[in-house]
Amino acid sequence: MTLTPGTRLGPYEILGPLGAGGMGEVYRARDARLQRDVAIKVLPQSFASDPDRLRRFEQEVRATGQLNHPNILAVYDAGTHQGAPYVVEELLEGETLRARLTGMPLPVRKTLEYARQIAAGLAAAHQKGIVHRDLKPENIFVTTDGRLKILDFGLARYTRSEATGGLTALPTQTGTGAGVILGTVGYMSPEQVRAQPADQRSDIFTFGSILYEMLSGRRAFSGPSSVETMSAILKEDPPEISRSQHDLPPGLERIVQHCLEKSPDERFQSARDLGFQLEALSTTSAGGATAIAAAAATARAGAGGGRGALTSRAALLPALLVAALGVLAAGAAYYAGRQTRAPEIPVNYGELTYRQGTIFSARFTPDGQTVVYAAAWDGRPTALFTARPGSPESRPLDLPAAEILAVSPAGELALLLDMHFTIGWMRSGTLARAPLSGGVPREVARDVEDADWAPDGQGLAVVRTVGGRYRLEYPIGKLLYDTDEWISSPRFSRDGKRIAFIDHPAQGDNRGRIAVVDLDSKVKALTDNFASTAGVAWSAAGDEIWFTAGRVGLVRAVYAVDLAGHQRTVDGAPADLVIADVSAAGKVLLIRNDARRGLIGTRPGDPAERDLGWLDWAWPGALSADGEWILFSEQGQGGGADYSVYLRKTDGSPPVRLGNGAGTGLSWDGQWALVTTLTQLDRLDILPRGAGESRTLRVPGFILGLVNFLPGDKRVYFSANEPGHRVRFYVMDAAGGTPAPITPEGVGFLSALSPDGRRLAVTGPGNEVAIFPIEGGTPRPVPATSSDDIPAAWSKDGGALFVYGRAGQGIRVDRVDLASGRRTPWKTLVPADRAGLIDVAFLQMTDDARSYVYTYRRFLSTLYYVDGLR
Repeated sequence: MTLTPGTRLGPYEILGPLGAGGMGEVYRARDARLQRDVAIKVLPQSFASDPDRLRRFEQEVRATGQLNHPNILAVYDAGTHQGAPYVVEELLEGETLRARLTGMPLPVRKTLEYARQIAAGLAAAHQKGIVHRDLKPENIFVTTDGRLKILDFGLARYTRSEATGGLTALPTQTGTGAGVILGTVGYMSPEQVRAQPADQRSDIFTFGSILYEMLSGRRAFSGPSSVETMSAILKEDPPEISRSQHDLPPGLERIVQHCLEKSPDERFQSARDLGFQLEALSTTSAGGATAIAAAAATARAGAGGGRGALTSRAALLPALLVAALGVLAAGAAYYAGRQTRAPEIPVNYGELTYRQGTIFSARFTPDGQTVVYAAAWDGRPTALFTARPGSPESRPLDLPAAEILAVSPAGELALLLDMHFTIGWMRSGTLARAPLSGGVPREVARDVEDADWAPDGQGLAVVRTVGGRYRLEYPIGKLLYDTDEWISSPRFSRDGKRIAFIDHPAQGDNRGRIAVVDLDSKVKALTDNFASTAGVAWSAAGDEIWFTAGRVGLVRAVYAVDLAGHQRTVDGAPADLVIADVSAAGKVLLIRNDARRGLIGTRPGDPAERDLGWLDWAWPGALSADGEWILFSEQGQGGGADYSVYLRKTDGSPPVRLGNGAGTGLSWDGQWALVTTLTQLDRLDILPRGAGESRTLRVPGFILGLVNFLPGDKRVYFSANEPGHRVRFYVMDAAGGTPAPITPEGVGFLSALSPDGRRLAVTGPGNEVAIFPIEGGTPRPVPATSSDDIPAAWSKDGGALFVYGRAGQGIRVDRVDLASGRRTPWKTLVPADRAGLIDVAFLQMTDDARSYVYTYRRFLSTLYYVDGLR
C-alpha cells in the first residue's frame, strides 16, 4: 500500500516517502497536535497477512515502546490504517553505522564515543528485561549531531517475568526455544549459533563484534559461507586488533576480548558495567579525572562464579593501569592561585564490600585503617559491620540495627536508631551512643537527621527537627543555624572551629550547596546549588571541604572547596558516588550506588501491579480520578537538569513527554496537567494532554510545591511558602489572584482532597491527621491516626480516609472510618524484589480503591577504600 502526500492517519499527515525495507514502508509525516515531524512505518497488507512478519512488527512496536532512552529509537504511537498496522517513530536524520564502516578503522576517540552510547542504550533495554538479539551496524543509526540510536527490536526477547512489571503481558517472538536460530550471521553470539536461549550477555558478545569492527575496519568473524562464519564464532578468536592499529589503548582491546568470550559466564555480565569501564577508559584517555575502579562492575561481572570471576578481574587490571598512568601524567588541577603538581602515587580504588544490598554510611575508626559501616545485605535488615583494606570479609558488630553517624577519637560510636525516610531524602531517627566493642546503645535525642562528634570527643553536633524547622545545634540545644527546608551531613573541621554541612533549598530534594557555620553562628555559603549533593568530609590537611555532587541526576563527582569559596574537582566518574569519610592520613571512603526510583501501580480493576516508571528516577505527580492515567516526573540522569514530565496510561502503554519540570496535578476532566519549574519557583505551567494551548500562572513571592485542581478546574490548591514563612496550603483561582491560606504554617506537604472538594486531609500540627475546610474554619482531627500516618485518599462517599505508614520495607495502608474511628487494614505494599530496597513512598489512590500507584527506591552499593586522591 502506497501512501500519497496529504493522506491522514489519525492526527498524522503524510508528507512524503522516506524509504522501504524488509519490514515495511517508511514515510515522513506531520503530527498536527504537537507540531513536529515524525516517521511512520507502515506494514503493507501483504505483510500483515504473514503471521511471522506481523508478529515481528508487533514485537518491535511493543519492545521499543517499553523503552525511552536517548540511544534507542523513540516510539510515539501505533495504530492501523485500512487494515495495515503502522507505528509512529522519532524522525532521524543521518545514516546507519554500516555506512560509516567503509573497511577502514574509525578513530579511537570516535569509536569510544559510539561504544559508550551503544552500551548505554543496551543497558536501558536490559534493565527492562529486553534482549535485542539482532544488534548489527545496520541496526545502529548515527544522527547528524553524532547521537547513536539502536533500531529494530523485531527479534527482541523478554528475559524476565515480573509481578510488578508489564512485560508479562507482552508476547515474545516465537522460535526462541532450543533448535531455532535467530539473528544475523557474523554478529551472532555462540549461544545463538547453537540455538540456545540468549540473555543480555548475548547482546554483549555482539557488541564486542561491532566494537572490534569499528577499531579494526574488518569483521570479527567472517568466512566464505554462513556455516564457516558460525564455526568461527564457536571456535576461533579474531586476530589481535593491535596488529593493524598501533595507537590502540591496551585497556580497550582487553574490553573487546572480554566481550567476545565464548562462555557467557566469562563476559561482562551487564551492559551497565561495560559502559562504566568504557567511560572510565574514555575519561583517562582524555587526560581527565581518574577512572573510579570498575572493580564494582567486574565483581558483578564475575557473579557467575569460578573462572568467570577470575577472568573479569584479570580484564580490569590493564584498564586500571591505564587510568593510574593517566593520572600520573595529567596531575591534579587545583583551584586558582594554588600550585599544580603531580601526585606522588597513583590513585588506587580497593573494594571493601562484595555483597548485594545497600550501604547507608561508613566511617574510619581512630586508627585510620578499620572501617565501620552500616548496610542492609541480601534483603535483610540494616546491620553494622567492620572491615579492613585487603580483607574481603566484613565482621558484624554486636549492636542493634542502626546507621553509623560518627566515631569519636576514643572510639565511641554515634548511631541513628530506627532510621526512616520522612520526605524524599529527608530522614529521622533516634541519636544514640555506643562503644565500638558492642553493647546496648544509650539514647541521646529524638527526631535527629544526622550528627558528628567534636574533635575532642566531648560533644555532638546534631541536625534535628524542632517545631517543623530543621536546626543545626552544638552542643545539643544551642542553635547555630536553622531553616524551613532541610540540612544534612554536618561535619566538624579538624580544629573544631567550624561545621560544614549541606544546605538544601527544598524539602525532600537532594539539590543543595555546601555551607559552613562557626561556633558563633556565622554562616557562609561556599558553593552554588548542585542538582544532587550528598556526603561531606574535611580534607586530611583540614583546609578544604570535600563533597560529592553533580549537575544532572545522581551522577556525582568528588569536589573540594576551601573557606574562600575556591572550588576544584578532585575526581569524577559516571556513577552515583557518595563520599563517606576522609582519614587524617588522606585515605578516602567512597560509596558507589546503582540507584533507581521506580513507579509501581495498577489500572482500575486489574490486581496485577506493573512498573509505570520510564527512566531512572520517577516521582508521581497525580493519578487521574478514573485511575487510567498517571502524571509523573523523571528527576534523575535521564530526566535532565530541569526534570522531565510524562503522562502515561496505567495499562503500561508508552508515556508522552509533556515538557520540562515537575508534574504535580491533573484536571478533573483529565485534559490538563499542572507543572512547576526548577528555574522559576513561583511559576506554574498548565499543559494540555493533547491538542490545545498551554498557559502559565505566576504566584509572585511564593515557592510552589504540590499543586492540584479543585473540582470544576476553576481553582487550585497548593503547598507553598513565602520567604521568611513556613510551608502551608493555599487556595486561589486558576486564572490567578491572591492566595488564601487553608492550613497554618508548618502544615503543607502530602494531602488528600475530599470527593466534594471542600476538605483537605493532611498530617496536622499535632500528633494526628487533621481535616481542614478549604474555605477556612476549625480543623477536625481524624480519630485513630498519628503523626506517622500520611493521607492517601478518601472513600468515594467521603465517609472514610485511607492512610499509610511504614511497615518494614514497605507501607501498610489502612481504612479509617471518620465517624466511628474504626481502623481496618486494607493492603501492605512492597515490591517483590527487596534487594537494595530503601523505602516505599508517595502512595496515590482513586476514591474507589480500584487503582493506585507508589514509588520505591533501590540502591545496590559498593564501598571503596581509596588511596591517592589529592
